[in-house]
Amino acid sequence: MKLLFISLGCDKNLVDTEHMLAMLTADGITLTNDEQEAEIIVVNSCCFINDAMEESIQTLIDMGQLKETGVLKYLIVTGCLAQRYQQEIKKDLPEVDAIVGTNSYDEIVNTIHHLVAGESGDVKKSLSGLPNNYAGRLLTTGGHFAHLKIAEGCNKHCTYCVIPSIRGEFRSVPIEQLLEEATVLAGQGVQELILVAQETTLYGVDLYGEKRLPELLNRLSDISGIRWIRLQYCYPEEITTELIDTMASNPKVCHYIDMPIQHANDWILGRMGRKTSSADIRSKVQALRNAMPDICIRTTLICGFPGETEQMHQEMMDFVRELKFDRLGCFAFSPQEGTPAAEFEHQVEEEIKADWVAEIMELQQEISAGRNEDLIGETIDAFVEGHVADENAYVARTYRDAPDVDGLIFIQTDRELMTGDFVKAHITGSYEYDLIGELL
Repeated sequence: MKLLFISLGCDKNLVDTEHMLAMLTADGITLTNDEQEAEIIVVNSCCFINDAMEESIQTLIDMGQLKETGVLKYLIVTGCLAQRYQQEIKKDLPEVDAIVGTNSYDEIVNTIHHLVAGESGDVKKSLSGLPNNYAGRLLTTGGHFAHLKIAEGCNKHCTYCVIPSIRGEFRSVPIEQLLEEATVLAGQGVQELILVAQETTLYGVDLYGEKRLPELLNRLSDISGIRWIRLQYCYPEEITTELIDTMASNPKVCHYIDMPIQHANDWILGRMGRKTSSADIRSKVQALRNAMPDICIRTTLICGFPGETEQMHQEMMDFVRELKFDRLGCFAFSPQEGTPAAEFEHQVEEEIKADWVAEIMELQQEISAGRNEDLIGETIDAFVEGHVADENAYVARTYRDAPDVDGLIFIQTDRELMTGDFVKAHITGSYEYDLIGELL
C-alpha cells in the first residue's frame, strides 16, 4: 500500500516521524508524496499553541476529503493532538480511522494491520517509559544533519504549557542508546547532531541521579564523522559551570545555545511558573559570553502574558536592548485549554499582544543587523545546504545557524559544491538575518 506521511509541529515531533517512517518501510509499505495516490495518510499532529492546533485540524479535514476524491482508505492521526483530544477527534472528525498517542507511535504498523483487518487501530499508552524504536530512523533532513532527541516529557509545569499532560514527565533516553543511534546516523553521513528535548539541560537526572549532559556531549564527540554538536532548549537555571566549560573546551560542540527565557519581568516569570529571574538570566548570559566570546545565543519570548502591562513590556524591551541576543523569536501568548494561565485574570487584548510582538521583533532586527555587520571580514566554517538557482552561489549554514529557525550565508563561488560539503567562507556582506560570503 502507498502511504503519505505529513509531519507537523516541532523538530522533536519530526524525530518521532522519522522513527515511524523507518518502521513503516521495514514493513513493506511504499511511501509517496502524492496525496492523490495515497491509500493511507498519517498526520503527526501538533497542538502546542492555537495556530498549530488549527493547522493540524485543517490538515485532517483536507486529507479526509480525499476519501471521496482520491484512493484514500485510511486516515491516521498521531502526535500531540491525538494524545490530548482523542474523544473530541472521534466525535468531530469521523473521517479519522485511528488515533495513536504520543508515547504509542511504535504501534503505527500494528495500527495499520488492525485497520486492514477491519479492527480498531486506536492506541494510547500511558505516558511512562519510552517507545521501542526498533527500526531506527528514515531521515528527512537531507542527510548531513539530524536531530537527536535525548529525552521525552517535562517536569517544569509552566502555567501556560500543556506539554506535561500530553508528553508526560521528563524521561531521559539511556546514554548507550543515544550513542548507538548517533553512531548509526554518522554512518549514514550525518555530520551535525542537534540535541533536542523539552529541556536538554536536565538530561540524566531521572536515570542517573545527576545531570549528564556534559558527559553525553563528550561521548558523542568521540564518534567518527560527527563535526558539529548543537544544543537546543536549554533552560537558563539548569545551565551549569560544567556544561559551559564543556562547550568551551570541546571543539565539536558549537558555540551556540538555544536558551528560552520567555520574559524579563520577575513578576511575570513567577506567574509563568518559571524557575529563574532576570538577574539569573543576565548572569548566565554573561557567563556564557565570558567563556565563549563568539557564542551565538538564541532565545524566545512571550508577549501579552495575563497581567502584563505596558511598563512590563518596556522592561522586556530594555532587557533585549541590553543583552543583545544574537537570535530571538517572539510569540503572542496563546491560552491553552486546561492550563492555569488560560484562567488567569487580566488577559491581554490580541491587538496589544500583536503590537508588542512587532515592537520586540523590530528591535531584534536592528540588533541582528548590527551583530551580522560585525562579522564582515571574518572567516567562518559552514555546511552547504543547496545551490542558488541561476547564480554562482550556494546557500549554507554557519555554527551560528540552526536549520529552519536561524539565518543563512550565501556563498559566491565558481566551484561546484554538494549539499553537506563543509567549507570555509570569508564574510563580505550582511543583511538583517543573513550573511554574504566568498568561498576560500
